Amino acid sequence: MKKRDNTYIGISFIILVFGIIFIPRIVDRLSAGDVLSNDGRSQNINYNTKDLLYWEVDGERKKVPNFSFTNQNGELISNKDYEGKVYIVEFFFTTCPTICPVMNYNLVEIQNSFDDFKDLGFASFTINPAYDTVEVLKDYADEYGVTNKNWNLMTGDKDAIYDLAKTGFYLHSEENLNAPGGFEHSGNFALIDKEGYIRSRSDDFGNPIFYYKGYVDYKKEYEIEGENQEISILKEDILQLLKD
Repeated sequence: MKKRDNTYIGISFIILVFGIIFIPRIVDRLSAGDVLSNDGRSQNINYNTKDLLYWEVDGERKKVPNFSFTNQNGELISNKDYEGKVYIVEFFFTTCPTICPVMNYNLVEIQNSFDDFKDLGFASFTINPAYDTVEVLKDYADEYGVTNKNWNLMTGDKDAIYDLAKTGFYLHSEENLNAPGGFEHSGNFALIDKEGYIRSRSDDFGNPIFYYKGYVDYKKEYEIEGENQEISILKEDILQLLKD
């Protein structure tokens, strides 16, 4: 009996230590919105589309902060230009040799799928504004087939863009000379509703998935490390918000 009791005591101790050390860390990450590098999620989760959730930070719904940058047409664009529109946010750069081409071809696919909807938009912020001038962004838009009048590829003050990525969307973006192209960033898309709130569907546990994978080719069932594409579910959620 003594040996068996010691075994139970040992297991209980391990569970207690796990609870003390790891559960507070998980809670802190969620409450602080620490999802900067959350580019992957379990492939065994079925995402629920019945009700699109709001992000909540400190008990308040997360809204896109004010921003103002110059688009590929030399026009000053702010968050107010997206009022009354459903739109997708991404951070990218035109010389990106890895995930950006996939991300933007995915966005073009969404653009073309919703051609009849005038209240759908896209907000693409370059993280390399020193190179990505208005002219460069215009050429990039033409190359990728950007036709949606509400798709703005924006450049401007670097610090302001990085702050928007970090505090506005909790999306990772940084200059890194060791990374391909000299920058690294999240390949996720954020979905915004007509009132400017960040929305997403939930997992089977009722938690928001936060983002949609923009870096996995919509034409392929699996792409990076066996990850599913999420452009299909993003389309479903866009349509739901457009109809709201």
